[in-house]
Amino acid sequence: MNFRFLTLTLSLLVTGLISAQYSGQIATNMSAGGAAQGATAGSIATLLGPVNEALEKRSKEWEDFQGSPYVSNDFQKTEVYYKEEKVGSIYYRYNALNEEVEIKETPLQPGIRALGRDKNISLMIQGKPMSFKTFIDVNGNTMNGYLTHLVDGKTYDLYKRIHVKFTEGSPAQNSFVKAIPSRFSQFIEYYVQKKGVNRVDELTLKNRQLYKIAGAEEKDKIKTFLKDYDIDLNEEKDLIKTFEFLNL
Repeated sequence: MNFRFLTLTLSLLVTGLISAQYSGQIATNMSAGGAAQGATAGSIATLLGPVNEALEKRSKEWEDFQGSPYVSNDFQKTEVYYKEEKVGSIYYRYNALNEEVEIKETPLQPGIRALGRDKNISLMIQGKPMSFKTFIDVNGNTMNGYLTHLVDGKTYDLYKRIHVKFTEGSPAQNSFVKAIPSRFSQFIEYYVQKKGVNRVDELTLKNRQLYKIAGAEEKDKIKTFLKDYDIDLNEEKDLIKTFEFLNL
């Protein structure tokens, strides 16, 4: 990787130490530290934000909550790309509550940093790229967050979004009523984009939505497909199979 590309990735990808909403942590700006060994490790170091050398990331005790703001609480290894160019490997943990990717260079590295919210950056999640995008939900709200690209078709692209909602609990009012713990609830949504159209819309998992997307002339063909293959649109594998069919 040449110096010009390293400089570009540094300016576009580096962000400060993250602060999760549920933790109440205050973001700080500190100097980066700990250069890694080797060319690849050096490239990855340019992706990482400043290290908080004085204080580890704080959070409330997990037993205070039900669920988690993370898709997985553990940091997992993944490959990171800038546009089409592979930059290297990092360890990541996706905070679906804050729409933020937490990263480390190694699993045991102290401190946690955030991946820049640049739409040219993507992470490979189970073989599928996840990147920061703008999209429109079913209520017409324009939003920003991370989508995973499930189907890259000639006509339609299918995306998946995992997000988390936090609900504040309440204490017991008396000895006869149990306290309600605060909880994180995880939800999955799917989004579709037609090629050549700069708009990503949430997909309602109903047959009539497919007819609307594909057009009236394709309705009978889609009906036959759904029936012949016993498609359940609430099953991700069936939804993927359906969009692969629509892209034929």
